[in-house]
Amino acid sequence: MLEATGTTATARISPRRTPPTWLLVALACAGQFLVVLDVSVVNVALPSMRADLGLSPQGLQWVVNAYAIGFAGFLLLGGRAGDLYGRKRMFLVGLGLFTLASLGGGLAQEGWQLLAARAVQGLGAAVLAPSTLTILTAAVPEGAARARAIATWTAVGAGGGAAGGLVGGVLVDGLSWRWVLLINVPVGAVVLAGAVLWLTESRAGERRRLDLPGALLVTAGLATLAYGISQTESEGWTAAALVPLLAGLALLGLFLLVEARTATPLMPLGLLRLRSVASANAAMLVSGSSMFAMWFFMTLYAQNVLGYSPLEAGLALVPSSLAVVLGSKAAPRFMPVIGARNVAVLGTLVAAVGFGWQSTMTADGAYLTAIMIPGVLMMLGAGLAATPLASLAVSGAAAGDAGLVSGLINTSRTMGGSLGLAVMSTIAASRAGGEHAGPVALTEGYALVFRTATVVLVAGAALMWAWLPAAKPREERAPRA
Repeated sequence: MLEATGTTATARISPRRTPPTWLLVALACAGQFLVVLDVSVVNVALPSMRADLGLSPQGLQWVVNAYAIGFAGFLLLGGRAGDLYGRKRMFLVGLGLFTLASLGGGLAQEGWQLLAARAVQGLGAAVLAPSTLTILTAAVPEGAARARAIATWTAVGAGGGAAGGLVGGVLVDGLSWRWVLLINVPVGAVVLAGAVLWLTESRAGERRRLDLPGALLVTAGLATLAYGISQTESEGWTAAALVPLLAGLALLGLFLLVEARTATPLMPLGLLRLRSVASANAAMLVSGSSMFAMWFFMTLYAQNVLGYSPLEAGLALVPSSLAVVLGSKAAPRFMPVIGARNVAVLGTLVAAVGFGWQSTMTADGAYLTAIMIPGVLMMLGAGLAATPLASLAVSGAAAGDAGLVSGLINTSRTMGGSLGLAVMSTIAASRAGGEHAGPVALTEGYALVFRTATVVLVAGAALMWAWLPAAKPREERAPRA
């Protein structure tokens, strides 16, 4: 009787446990879209957030950096947690954290409340993001169908970044800045309900410990170091800045020590002995320190200097957003012809030209020459460079480490961007000369940022040329039939 009942119950719920593949792909892509969207959607809302909550220029960068540091610091841990505790479970935990933090940020009444919510959002995104791809690959059989599904997942991620400025502009102009965060609540609730109903659990067979100390140390080290950098502008090279700078470096040093001694490190240092992995991650760290800051300062320039509304600023950056997608799609076509290293160098130099052009900005610049063309060059170059760097990193590692190396390259890009934004914000504030600077002074500060980024990118291109392996990735070197 019990056996028959159990069989009947299984039959009844089987339609819900075996949903169509497209639905599983849609759920995974929706989670990825939210993660990527929230990197860029807040940019056009920054001036409104500052006016409403009284944030300082240094505080304003933390609206972006709190999310980025939380995401970068816990990304690798999130991937391993999915392997150990189950991808569906971590998808639900990550999305739940992300959604609740979005609600808290949207209702924030003080600056510190908004920054705390953004940090928790980053943590939720770090747990959620790795699960989206593993859920997708588990749902779709290997072959052409999986390749199409991964291409859809990649396109949705790129679309989330591209749509961020436009979505943010519409929400801020039509409602308020709070809705760039509150919009995640109904969307997150729908995706959560779908995940509970339709996703099935999966996990890796091997049992591994979570390197929680490593994740906490690298996140605390990055945050403390970034805080120290931002303090140098207002406090100078006094104890108020030097103490957090030294503390951040000490925490990062302790992180490396822990990684060298733990049996299951978050970042296996042995991988960095491989030239392709070490050089590609170093290149991504350097280039990310400039690329990441582009959206932040372009949005501030459009609104604070040129007087664009949030919606106009979002629309103004649409060509740049499309350019990064175009660059990412074009890179694989060039890589077999001229080699991955050359494509990475070419992309970085194209971006450097765009940054150099942007550094000539004026307080009364025209859209075409002050935003659109340099923005397109910057992001076209970023798209061209990112794909070959990821390809080179993965090509040098063992097949079993490919997922880990992919996570490392994304972590390097986000870490570089977080520290770069802290440095660039300090540079801009030091030249602009205070919170109440006028359009001309603000323009001088922003222009100095883009000049600095140009130098960094040229140096990064030289680093890539000298250090990246000249040979093509392994899959491109396959013997001819």
